[in-house]
Amino acid sequence: MILILEPNIDKSGSLYLHLLDALRRLPNIQIRTHEEHGVQQVLTELYLIGDTAALNIDDIRELPGVERVVRISQEYRVLGRHRDEKRSTHFEYNGVAFSQDNLNIFAGLCAVDTPEHVEAMMKALRDHGQVCTRMGAYKPRTNPYSFQGHGKSCLPYVFELAGKYGIKVIAMEVTHESHVHEIAEALEKTGQPTGVMLQIGTRNTQNFELLKIVGRQQTYPVLLKRGFGITLEESLNAAEYLASEGNRKVIFGLRGMKSHFGEPHRNMVDFAHIPVIKRLTRMPVCIDPSHSVGSRAQAPDGLLDLHHAVAQGVIAGANMILVDFHPAPATALVDGPQALLLEELPHFLEDVAIARQAYEQRCRLAKQYQFI
Repeated sequence: MILILEPNIDKSGSLYLHLLDALRRLPNIQIRTHEEHGVQQVLTELYLIGDTAALNIDDIRELPGVERVVRISQEYRVLGRHRDEKRSTHFEYNGVAFSQDNLNIFAGLCAVDTPEHVEAMMKALRDHGQVCTRMGAYKPRTNPYSFQGHGKSCLPYVFELAGKYGIKVIAMEVTHESHVHEIAEALEKTGQPTGVMLQIGTRNTQNFELLKIVGRQQTYPVLLKRGFGITLEESLNAAEYLASEGNRKVIFGLRGMKSHFGEPHRNMVDFAHIPVIKRLTRMPVCIDPSHSVGSRAQAPDGLLDLHHAVAQGVIAGANMILVDFHPAPATALVDGPQALLLEELPHFLEDVAIARQAYEQRCRLAKQYQFI
């Protein structure tokens, strides 16, 4: 059961203290507190965990300071919708809004290789009005002898260049608690020129200790990629691990499922699950077409398979695109064959805009015919 309190309730005031005292007297109930800090107000939610089925919802509503009560019927206690459309599906980080209603593009290097390539990428993004990117510093690989990323040594120049070109958010994968500390230290030493979205890769979707650690920090939002060999429910529960530890700024990423049925693509594209995730949870949904398709194969119509996959995701309501670009894919240290070229960025952005416009038109049409 979730208690949504009156906005800006005073945590030291008698009203709040009286409410806590009443809740603590409930048998077999634990209380967990979470705050959402908006631009104009702070919203406090109290999660009652335990034998809540025995509680009378009308009695709980009458408690002091309670604005609304939501009885949880879904497995995803924190991130689930619970048939309550008034609960927020958005958050803001470093001036960038993330929600189930908008779309952000994170084009960049799958793996950082040289400062020159990083700067070329950042400049291209700035020149085309983009404020987000992906930059892999830590790269878990299937083969132990493959390039594993430059790690913390590249962080200072990546962050400084991001500040130089106005990049506000960098999606960056972490595989260990130490990586979070290294990112925080590098941001501090460079004067906080940008922001970082921590990415949990598909191989770590069920690394529960890492999920708990990343969930306990609330400085950085998190992009959780779906596990490539587990069910959607299992991956959504992984996202719930993050939220249950306190971090609700979570985006769920679809990156294809490992299956021979997806051949000749790298993975079986799973973007049809976008509306399912948005129906079950309040998380924005990201698509990763680069790791789904895994090549620059071109269809007879002149469009790359990757472009078609992006359009499928965007027209289904995706809220974020994580896509590989590189100034010189032939020299890329990771996933060069699937990377798009910098000169292809304008085409990519325009193609995405067309698909997004089609999605918005479809939504208006559905409302016109009262389907939603």
